[in-house]
Order: sequence, then structure tokens, then C-alpha cells
Amino acid sequence: MTPAARRHSCFAVIAPGFESVAVAELRALGATDAVAEPGGVAFSADDALLLTVNLWSRVASRVLVRVAEFPAKSFAELERRAKTVRWKDWLPSGATKASAEFAVTCKKSRLYHSDAIAERLGKWCGAPVGGDVVQQFVVRLMRDVVTISADASGELLHKRGYRLATAKAPMRETIAAGCLLALGYDGTQPLADFMCGAGTIPIEAALIAQRIAPGQGRAFSCEAWPGFDRKAGAKVRAAAGAAVHQSGAASITAADRDEGAIEATRANAARAGVAESLTILTQSFGAAAPPVGSSAGLILINPPYGERVTGGPDLRNLYAQIGNVMCERFAGWRLAMVSADPALEAQVKLPLSEVLRFSNGGIRVRLVATKG
Repeated sequence: MTPAARRHSCFAVIAPGFESVAVAELRALGATDAVAEPGGVAFSADDALLLTVNLWSRVASRVLVRVAEFPAKSFAELERRAKTVRWKDWLPSGATKASAEFAVTCKKSRLYHSDAIAERLGKWCGAPVGGDVVQQFVVRLMRDVVTISADASGELLHKRGYRLATAKAPMRETIAAGCLLALGYDGTQPLADFMCGAGTIPIEAALIAQRIAPGQGRAFSCEAWPGFDRKAGAKVRAAAGAAVHQSGAASITAADRDEGAIEATRANAARAGVAESLTILTQSFGAAAPPVGSSAGLILINPPYGERVTGGPDLRNLYAQIGNVMCERFAGWRLAMVSADPALEAQVKLPLSEVLRFSNGGIRVRLVATKG
């Protein structure tokens, strides 16, 4: 089968709570059959679309391609089936000493020793287990059925490459982007984060506003597969480069009272290539004001919520101040924030509705917002 003709059964791993956001995103990228399943989104793709999703998805953690699926109730059956898998199709071209890694999970199956399963699969894969990982395989045993998938991404997709400097309680890039997309942000309206920490939310907003593919500066595992359509891949990357635009986007403000956080924001924004499109300020939320000439926009903040950050001012007063500042200076603006405590949320005294639920740093939280 030629590279252009082959189709892959794919699965985008998504943080719980963002499945509907991811379905909409993947369909917009061309995966018209995308459908939410437990743990993520299933879709089909040729090589060009597979690279497109890796390159452009702002919310996916990784993309997997199904390699094989078969029943196995014993190690003998596992090995017999594993011998028939075309492992070489998923190992980098010319990598005679390629290393493989197997991430194995077992549920409700007779085979449950994940290390032993990985060892046997590695034997038939033809690549040693351990050492420098060249290709990862994700293996799931559920009710004695083995599903083997090749990781098409490589390093996790939230690692855009810009966030080398961090601040307290950092938000993962895919979570920040997911919140922005869930709120309908597209770069045409002013956006402000007055508790920006290391700047993840405003930087992700700038990437959206400037149509910069979040994976533009990195390579993906699928591009090294022997049968990958490199001509199609080159076109996908060229199109991504041509899509970037730096004019016409509305203002984006990143502010924090902590000078260390602002230094981190400046450094991260510079690495992301969006520093010139951000207004970066050292100030508290109490000093926040709308950009000159902006009568409406979106404020998205990730305020401290007790379990997440210790120390600092009384949180009830902080949340009350958020509401007061919104009423006094931001009439016409929409407020959205990550909230872990309904009691603190109530101190804002604004009509906040739930947009979605997810986990941030291991803490169950909600994204809540006033009406847009």
C-alpha cells in the first residue's frame, strides 16, 4: 500500500473533561469522523492528517496509531500472535539498533504481569527494550484482548518547547489551551490574565491568535516511520508556516504581582516567539485595568485555591476583590476562572456558570465563567 493510500486507526489521548473540545478541534483539522471515547478521541487519518493533528492539536496529550489487536489468554498465545505483527513498519527507517519501550496496562485479563508482557513483546519486536527510547508502544490488555498502538507523537504534546521557566502551580499548556478553546477564544477579542504565573495562558492565547501551530518547533515519531509519506508531511509543515500571521490580533495582557513570575513569562514568551504580541506587566489584580480603547474582552485567570498555593493573602478577600474589580472597571468584559472551591467562588459575587470540569495538578477543578 502506498503512503498516500494507507489509513490509520488513531486515538488522541485527552485530559478528562476536554473530550468535547478535542472532538471539535480534530474535526476542524479534518478528522471528520472524530468521536469521543473513554480517555480521548478516536479518528481515522492518512499520514498527512496524522501529522496535521500532531502539529496543530492544542489539547491532545499524544496521538496513538493502532498496530494490532488480538486475543491472548496465555504467554504462548501472546508470543504466537506477536510474531505476526509488522513491527518494522513502526520502527524508524534504518534504525537497526532501534530501542523500543512498552507501556503496558492490564485489566480483567489472565495475563497481568506487565513487565513480563513487555519483555516478550520486545523479543518479537526486534528492538531492545530500554536505553534511548526511539519508539514507544502502548499495550492494553482488557478482558484477554491485546491492543497494541504505536505512539505517533514521541514526547508528550504539551511540551511545546517554550516553558523552561516556571512559577508556582504551573498550568499545563494543553489545559490552558483547552480552557481558551472551551470559552470560544479565537484571538479576535482582547484577553487578559492578571494572575499569569509563568505566562502559559496568555502565551497559548497568542499562539491561537497568530495561528501558530503549537508543535511547529519539534519533530514527531510518525515522521520517522519507514512508510511515512514525507512529501505530504513537507506540505503539511509548509502550510503551517504559511498560516502564521502577526497582525490584526486583539491585545493580550499578562500580569502578575510576582516579579519572578513576570521574568518567567518574558522568557517563555520569547522562546514561543510571541513576546512582541504580549503586554507584560508586574502588578496585582487590584491594580488591573482594561487596555486603552477596549470596552469588552475576556479575563481568564487561574487564582490560588488553598490546596494549590500556600501562603499569601486571605483567599476570601482575594476572591471578593476579583468581583469588585470586575464590577468597577471591567463592565462589558467576561470573567472566566479555574475554581476548586465553591465557597471561594461565591465570594466573587458574580453569576458564574460551569463550562467544564477537569483536574489541574491533581486537584479536581471547574472552569467557570460569566456569560459572554
